[in-house]
Order: sequence, then C-alpha cells, then structure tokens
Amino acid sequence: MNIEVHRLPTQLSKYVESVFHLKDFFPDHSIERVVPTGHVFLIFEMDGILRNTFDNETLKPNNTYEKVWISGVHKNYLSISAHENSEMLVIQFKPYGAYPFLHFHLSKIHDRVISTQELFGDELLLLRDELLALSGSPEKFKRVETWLAHRFDNEKLPPQELLEFYEKLQGASATSFAEIVDAYPKTQKHLIDQFKKFVGITPKSAQRILRFNDILHKIHNKEMITWAQVAYQCGFTDQSYFIKEFKYFSGFNPEEFIDKEFKQDDPNFFPLDRRG
Repeated sequence: MNIEVHRLPTQLSKYVESVFHLKDFFPDHSIERVVPTGHVFLIFEMDGILRNTFDNETLKPNNTYEKVWISGVHKNYLSISAHENSEMLVIQFKPYGAYPFLHFHLSKIHDRVISTQELFGDELLLLRDELLALSGSPEKFKRVETWLAHRFDNEKLPPQELLEFYEKLQGASATSFAEIVDAYPKTQKHLIDQFKKFVGITPKSAQRILRFNDILHKIHNKEMITWAQVAYQCGFTDQSYFIKEFKYFSGFNPEEFIDKEFKQDDPNFFPLDRRG
C-alpha cells in the first residue's frame, strides 16, 4: 500500500488533521471493522469500485457508496468493505474542525455515512472529476487545498472556549471530566449545544472515544498486556465496566481482541475475515 500525505498551510491545518492519497491497496480481507476516532472524513473514491457498509451483527450489506461520501463522527464501530487495488483520497478533519468547511450543524451527520450529493449537490462530484484528470498526488493535493481554502469560512470557526475545552479533554484523565466541565466558562447546556454543532456529539461521548483510543494506542504492538494495568491507566476503577466499554467500541472483549491479533493492526481498522 502506498500512502502520500499532504502538508497544509497553518490556517487550514489548524482544522484539518490530514489529507492523504491511498493507492495500490491489496488487503488480505474483504470486510474490516472501523472503530470511532472522533473525526469527520470526506472520502473521494478514485478507482471506480463500489463500497459497502455492513450490518455489524450479520455482516450483510446494508448500504453502498460510490464516488464521494462523508462519514460523520460515530459513537460505535462500523463494518466496511476493503478492496484490492483500491485508491482513495481522504480529507480527515480535526474533531472540532469540519464546520468551517462544511457549513452545517455536525450533529446532522453523526453516526452516518452519507453521499455528498445529499449535502452539496454536484459540487464534490465535479471536484472528483478534476482530481481524476490530474496525474499525480501533488497535483491532486494542490487542487484539494484550493477547494478547502475556498470553502473555509472565518465566520464559522469554533469558539476559543470550545477549543480550550477539547484540548483539556485530550490531555486529562477520565476521572477529571467533571472538573473540566465545571471549569467551562458558560453553562453546561451551552457546552453540549456547541459540541453538537462543531463536533457532532456530546462532550461525554467525545471523552469516551478519546479514552478508548488511548487504550488502543497503549496496547498497540505490545508483546505483553496486563489488562488491569491498562484499565487503571485509562481511569477505569471497575474491570467489568472497562470490558463493557471496550466491547461497545470495538465489538470484541479484550481477550478476543488479543486472540485475533488485532494489536498488530492499524489502531482503528481491524480485518474481520482475514485470509490465512
């Protein structure tokens, strides 16, 4: 697999996590589980392959996607298709960063994968056509950067108190969540409303997602894992609650996760039908 990443100027990179071009992907599986990260993704399919999402329990296809689609912040895992010789260009927004570009309340797309035609008409289909006509990643990146700069609206930036709250949330332990909420300079209702608008979910949901991703990074590629220690480090005082949270976000209990050797995989993508 070949992945090229584009470095955006500071004004844009403050709100966009990354722009990357993935090609020559030959997975050893056809279905993979994507666990929540707290980000919004705008995805350009560059290979003509129809993508699927699947029912998490039956793994039967439930939706198809082509050309350009957007994935909002999810509070639960997704099951998606993986394809040989696939190619995609992806814009990954920071958890609070999509609103200045998309211009709509982010709760509108939370827990959803949706065709961009429903939101932008043909605008992004035309942009995809332009990207397909360009020969290499640098040219594609330059065009995407131009589109982002055109869409960027200074009147729709997240307020400073929200940015400060999210920064504290990222760096704090789970046990200090109430303290961080109490320190917010406005009402709790205001905080929740702002989160739903700029992030798409509530502050508590964001905190849970951050904590789960902290767990995944703590165990990634580790030879020896002591679950009780990981749970304690991530602020869990109840082992049964830790297991329940782990299964809620991944679909597996911790021991199943290790048995399937997922700790060696990408921290947020796990193959469900890996070929031997």
